[in-house]
Amino acid sequence: MRSDFKDLTPKQIVSELDKYIIGQHDAKRNVAIALRNRIRRLMVKTDIQKDIVPNNILMIGSTGVGKTEIARRLAKIANAPFTKVEASKFTEVGYVGRDVESMVRDLVEQAVHLVQAQKNEEVKEKAAAAVEEAILDILIPPVKAPGFGKSESSFSKENFDPSNSSDEELNERTRERFREKLRNGEMEDRKIEVNVKQSPPVGIGMIGNGMMDDASMAGLQDMISGMMPKRSKKRKVTISEARKVLLEEEASKLIDFDEVKEEAIKLAENNGIIFIDEIDKIASKSSKSAGGPDVSREGVQRDLLPIVEGSAVNTKYGIINTDHVLFIAAGAFHVSKPSDLIPELQGRFPIRVELNSLTEEDFYKILKDPKNALTKQYQALFETEEVYLEFNEEAIQEIAKLAFQINEEVENIGARRLHTVMSHLLNDFLFEVPDTIEANAKIMITKEMVNERLSVLVKNRDLSQFIL
Repeated sequence: MRSDFKDLTPKQIVSELDKYIIGQHDAKRNVAIALRNRIRRLMVKTDIQKDIVPNNILMIGSTGVGKTEIARRLAKIANAPFTKVEASKFTEVGYVGRDVESMVRDLVEQAVHLVQAQKNEEVKEKAAAAVEEAILDILIPPVKAPGFGKSESSFSKENFDPSNSSDEELNERTRERFREKLRNGEMEDRKIEVNVKQSPPVGIGMIGNGMMDDASMAGLQDMISGMMPKRSKKRKVTISEARKVLLEEEASKLIDFDEVKEEAIKLAENNGIIFIDEIDKIASKSSKSAGGPDVSREGVQRDLLPIVEGSAVNTKYGIINTDHVLFIAAGAFHVSKPSDLIPELQGRFPIRVELNSLTEEDFYKILKDPKNALTKQYQALFETEEVYLEFNEEAIQEIAKLAFQINEEVENIGARRLHTVMSHLLNDFLFEVPDTIEANAKIMITKEMVNERLSVLVKNRDLSQFIL
């Protein structure tokens, strides 16, 4: 978790989510409480701490209303490990599909990456100093004193001249000059030869009569990788590229990976968030039949149940307990209902939040307010070609109106419809830059232009080619 997260109140968490997600206040409020409760649990001093379990959340709403984005942004606010899975990817053992425990292993992988990034930041200065020395050793190899073997340097013992200033002093002065040039960035484009360690490629296919499960595959790959000798390859790269290559190597030498694994397991256990999308696809319909797909769907639910309830899962980094992992499930529930899930699984998602369908006003705000608004994204793309794109108020209102209208008449795909509309509106300009539209040009998107370019979308009711 980021260091300042403990000071964030639920209201402040909602405020952070508001920067990227329009509306859905009820959903934001519930996830903010869930996130704050995790901090509260860790602050409990008595033995009851381990018995306080998170209130998992079930989000109900059609596609494109912000379910996934809320969960993803929540994880970013807390800098917590986050993984997203689709329930429909899992099947019972014996069918083709992923093992349900794979989502927990994915979560631990994310936790390891987060902890490694944090540790890399902590040793960054030491690693950078070591990289500087390594680059200097390549440019100006250090002098070995007589009697300690032959140096690769031109200042070797055969050239040693006691009448002049010592070779070591001369070498050190040269290194200092080069060190200053390196720090001033004067040699970034100079090419040097570096040794890059390469891990042997490991590819495992069919084992016995069928595919291996994820855990066995990961374990076998690690074992074979450990047995294979680590090879290094010489590459000629610029000094700026060499810094990146060597920095990773030097940082890994300064980090205790066993400590990383321990911290990652704790981070995943206490702060991990697993987002299970399309959970409605594995809900058995009310009119259950004796067999068919409902059997497999219920099997997936029963496989998910122990993970959500809390169980120990074996990963290549160690055993992780899922008792305090926060699970957020989501589904449209157009065909099935939450009550079609097996009662045991329903009980593990006590907080249910219904997300509202997006209105025309919501579309307008989505285009204008968020930090990553679609209009701002396109403006940034055009600016790379030194072309300046602007939208007037009426144009943004008209885009929102048309997107809402198309959703109402064809199929409601939520905010994703804006991608379709914006792409259709601006593709001609994107194609013409920079060949026809020159640098420093200004493109103003007006209401008339929007109507002219998007009239085909509105008139043509068969929009299957535009639906994402």
